[in-house]
Amino acid sequence: MNKFHGTGVYGAVAIGNVSLFKRQDTTVRRTKIENIDAELKRVAAAEEKAIAQLSEIYEKALAEVGETHAQIFEIHMMMIEDDDYNESIQNIIKTQSVNAEYAVAETSDIFSEMFAGMDDAYMQARATDVKDISNRIIACLLDNDETEKSTSEKMVICADDLAPSETVSLDKDKVLAFVTAFGSSNSHTAILARNMNIPAIIGAGEEFLRSISDGDKIIVDGHTGDIFVDPDNETVEKYLKKQSDDNRKKKLLQELKGKENVTLDGTKINIYANIGGVDGVGAVLQNDAGGIGLFRSEFLYLESEDFPTEEAQFTAYKKVLEGMAGKKVIIRTLDIGADKQVDYFNLDKEENPALGYRAIRICLTRPEIFKTQLRALLRASVFGNLGIMFPMITSVKELQDIKAVLEEVKKELKDDGLEYSENIEIGIMIETPAAAIISDKLAPMVDFFSVGTNDLTQYTLACDRQNAKLEPFIDTHHEAILRLIEMSAENAHKAGAWIGICGELAADTSLTETFLRMGIDELSVSAPFVLPLRDAVRKIDLRK
Repeated sequence: MNKFHGTGVYGAVAIGNVSLFKRQDTTVRRTKIENIDAELKRVAAAEEKAIAQLSEIYEKALAEVGETHAQIFEIHMMMIEDDDYNESIQNIIKTQSVNAEYAVAETSDIFSEMFAGMDDAYMQARATDVKDISNRIIACLLDNDETEKSTSEKMVICADDLAPSETVSLDKDKVLAFVTAFGSSNSHTAILARNMNIPAIIGAGEEFLRSISDGDKIIVDGHTGDIFVDPDNETVEKYLKKQSDDNRKKKLLQELKGKENVTLDGTKINIYANIGGVDGVGAVLQNDAGGIGLFRSEFLYLESEDFPTEEAQFTAYKKVLEGMAGKKVIIRTLDIGADKQVDYFNLDKEENPALGYRAIRICLTRPEIFKTQLRALLRASVFGNLGIMFPMITSVKELQDIKAVLEEVKKELKDDGLEYSENIEIGIMIETPAAAIISDKLAPMVDFFSVGTNDLTQYTLACDRQNAKLEPFIDTHHEAILRLIEMSAENAHKAGAWIGICGELAADTSLTETFLRMGIDELSVSAPFVLPLRDAVRKIDLRK
């Protein structure tokens, strides 16, 4: 028996046989051609076929993981139609009189190297996208049909890495789990795996791939990241029991729907859900969340080719508020910058983008963007129970400036004869040590705090959360982080405000009792974690 370890990205156990992921052969040779026009037509036909394939993958992703996560394939279709990309391919064919496959491969190398050499993580990630679409076009040129292994048996797919399109193209009915040697827990592939409910581990290492063959018996523990190849009988029995326990827990969790989030001693807590787009409302309701604790409005900007209009934003916010039928919906104003870059914002390249021009700093220095969003939010407020939350706060002055802009927008709406609700809760994210330390000054100015533990961890520990090499140094349970949260909770309550947590730690049930003892009033998590969190809350007794 050999044991390996990676990073689990979806917590479940799978026991089965290995199926090594085999890609199409897209080996490219440089060939001189005589008919340039014919070669250009070949490229155009291959791109048309590639777009048709991606359109099918997009529809499959839409059904399985929702619109927000399916957007990557729309982006891939747009990249294939990009003028600069196509001009490069055409120019290589015309000037060098070479075959289309070679021209696409050369262009792929040029563009992927260009993206990989950029400073920010978002643009670096585009290098993988360029390679993905280029390989698809080359496969179409070579007329390689996408065929899957014909087997009725469910398998554990093992690969060096999986592109987003490859992940979604997998037949879920034939996949027990997948394991990759490389990859990041923040990659599109990892995110898709979580949303497809497929047990998955990334970063198992090269040695893992060298040690396995098709048909090998394998155990995948997505909870811990442990992998066992050719396990002994004792290990198989142990994980069969763990798998059975998982399934039993899932069934029991369904019985918690409609139950209160209340501890054994009678302490109640709100459990809300985080979403990244309008399409997330269905999952919130299906998982019985009490409301939406974080609607990441920046996705409206990331999914648009230009600044979303007031009307477009109003329509999206109104749809979410109406869909939640009076339940609390907290919408965070745009958090663009750092790892979330948008071309049309024309942001300068920065040495340290996580510490740079982002979120509320953009809003306060580009009021035309901020006011448009606030107008849309206020107008939508009459259709539900809205809370507005502002990210990346570090000072009292920032909050004063925000409230001044908010009052200006209210006056403008009144002058325009447009309605808005007077019962909107205003809150801020506690995601910088500065905000936590001066939370006694900030709390009297707001209705609530929401702790963003991802960024709070990053800034407190001085660890870039996009840097995979720093994962061994990131201690999410670090005493400094917990002290900052507790300090914020005490100061919120002194001022009559409530406090929630909307970062990853909210779903960490090993900390649930700690948070409740601090006085945390609300926890907001990804929709699938709502019922497990409710289960944890209902087993806690704060009298002990």
